[in-house]
Amino acid sequence: MNDADSAHPAAPPGRFAGLELLASSVLLVDPDDHVRYANPAAENMLDASLKWLSRQGVASLFTNGDELAALCDQTRAHQYADLRQDLALERPGRETLHVHSIASALDNGEVLIELRENVQQLKLDREERFLDQSQANKELIRNLAHEIKNPLGGIRGAAQLLELELPPLHLGELKEYTQVIIKEADRLQTLVDRLLAPHRKPHIVGDVNIHEVCERVRSLVLAEFPNGLIIRRDYDASIPEFRGDKEQLIQAVLNIVHNAAQALAGRIGAGDAEIVLRTRVARQITLAKVRHGLALDLHIIDNGPGIAPEIRDRIFYPLVSGREGGSGLGLTLAQTFVQQHQGMIECESRPGLTDFRILLPLP
Repeated sequence: MNDADSAHPAAPPGRFAGLELLASSVLLVDPDDHVRYANPAAENMLDASLKWLSRQGVASLFTNGDELAALCDQTRAHQYADLRQDLALERPGRETLHVHSIASALDNGEVLIELRENVQQLKLDREERFLDQSQANKELIRNLAHEIKNPLGGIRGAAQLLELELPPLHLGELKEYTQVIIKEADRLQTLVDRLLAPHRKPHIVGDVNIHEVCERVRSLVLAEFPNGLIIRRDYDASIPEFRGDKEQLIQAVLNIVHNAAQALAGRIGAGDAEIVLRTRVARQITLAKVRHGLALDLHIIDNGPGIAPEIRDRIFYPLVSGREGGSGLGLTLAQTFVQQHQGMIECESRPGLTDFRILLPLP
């Protein structure tokens, strides 16, 4: 054992046996601000073993570890029963660790620190990044679509004029090529129109009953997939009406449900495909940086194969599709329409269960 090991030995394991099973991270810091004990949850959070941690000063655990050291000093100086603070602990090359800390002074100058991940802060940071990225994507797509749209008309028009000038002798043979140009120009025009559609259509606001939206979507999808698919209702009838654009919300929900139905092709063939439409009320929800007392919590759940891991973080990006031949615009448009209602869409997916969650503010 070297000098560093002997100077700050780890605390006897039996002394804090009761902390071993805690889900929150616990550190014991001695009077010299060295770590003497870390429970398994702390080892996992810090990605370090107790043997390594017990050789470290608490200030060296993070880039801004002096904040943690200051917390220990304040706790000892004032003999707080517990001192609570929210901390953003920075680690080189890794995400900042947002934690709620509870520090308690012990009789011998030691400090017991409990660290709990601040889930709400993490969620807010993730939502803020998501909104900023979404806005940047929308601006990029809108500008790109306009740039593509302008020359498309010229290409199509030139192909039509060229077709009129073709020599009669080879008209049938050469017309095939001009028709390819015209049809591909039309296909690109349709794609551009779909990209620009959310920004062109006026926002028509009225009273919306979310269950009428769900029933309309359910009938449309079952008409296309009449056999082998069950769309189950799980509604909270107490959800109030709210102001919104009913047609936009129908389109948003339809895009998600239709994607789910297409992903369920294998199960539809086997006759056990299921989509669940579940409505609930969520309380004290932050959407687009605004706190709402009540929010609609709509879940669209399917028992399909799940979203491929390589595209899971990009499914709302334009032109990203997990299905061959898919346009990759359905979820992008759904997200745009929901965001225009000051809401958001979240997604969790694993094999056998994919859950899209739409949150919209309620009055």
